[in-house]
Amino acid sequence: MTLPTFPAAPGAALTLDGPAGALEVVVDHPEADVAPRPVVAIVCHPLSTEGGSLHNKVVTMAARALRESGVTTVRFNFRSVGQSAGTFDEGVGEADDLRCVAAWVRTQRPHARLWLAGFSFGAYVSISVAGELRPGLLISIAPPVGRSWDFERIGVPDMPWLVIQGDADEIVDAQAVYDWVDGLAADRPPVQLVKVPETSHFFHGKLMDLRGAVRNGVRMFLPPEQAG
Repeated sequence: MTLPTFPAAPGAALTLDGPAGALEVVVDHPEADVAPRPVVAIVCHPLSTEGGSLHNKVVTMAARALRESGVTTVRFNFRSVGQSAGTFDEGVGEADDLRCVAAWVRTQRPHARLWLAGFSFGAYVSISVAGELRPGLLISIAPPVGRSWDFERIGVPDMPWLVIQGDADEIVDAQAVYDWVDGLAADRPPVQLVKVPETSHFFHGKLMDLRGAVRNGVRMFLPPEQAG
């Protein structure tokens, strides 16, 4: 299958030939009134078996905040979701899906920095491949520490890292996330932890706070504006 080119139109949907078949991908460019930055961020969605998809409101708000910062965003459906083929694979096959999308982005935008972002299960998947893919920035929203996913096995990436956690999360134990961040190795780059007060797992009524947390959190990592 011939690789599709990086689309010029905003909100363009395309299909990649993924490891389990078709992968549904949506690319959005920076907001029209914002100077573009040479960054492409892949944003990963929450648990497939619980209705997670690239249209999840936390995913779309995080992507919007990134585009308002001049970043191009790529959202995609993991295997078994939407138009993506395959079956749910507990994060193992989904990591392969992310590798496939990242390889395509790097082929199409070789001079851009790659960032990885994820919400909940998507945070786990993006963390699991971060050491291998070496993104310029890792963004983890409500990473599911203490649930079914083995955070000890996937290790600790050593690139710049932004973690955003609601402190009234009813699905992920917020204190477990805080303790996990506090326990990360002291010899790695500092992790920027943002605690969002009175906020549930899906940021009900707090999406604007999430937007601000992303925009403020990534500001120091943005490269200079793109020439031309």
